[in-house]
Amino acid sequence: MSFMYKIAVVGDRESVCGFAALGLSVFFADEQAQAEKTVHTLAERGYGVIYITEELAEKIEPTLEKYRSKSLPAIILIPGVKNNTGKAMRDLHKAVEKAVGSDILTN
Repeated sequence: MSFMYKIAVVGDRESVCGFAALGLSVFFADEQAQAEKTVHTLAERGYGVIYITEELAEKIEPTLEKYRSKSLPAIILIPGVKNNTGKAMRDLHKAVEKAVGSDILTN
């Protein structure tokens, strides 16, 4: 018996609406309070992975920190269409390096 976790994408409409075509649950949020409530709700509803835009993640960093010590949900930053800091790509490089022993994504 296998179990598949639900996957959500949270961010501004322009950045995340395309993810619906991939079958992911899409939630629009632009403001801090709305984003915090959405992340809490998704965690309570058993989502295993929550992708969130860099810009929005920056606004709710204390909330995201609460979930970092837990195994689920995995919260993964993604670049949005604007105001990117590069944190999503830096985190990806760190994760790859940790998993395989070197950063195979660098040129």
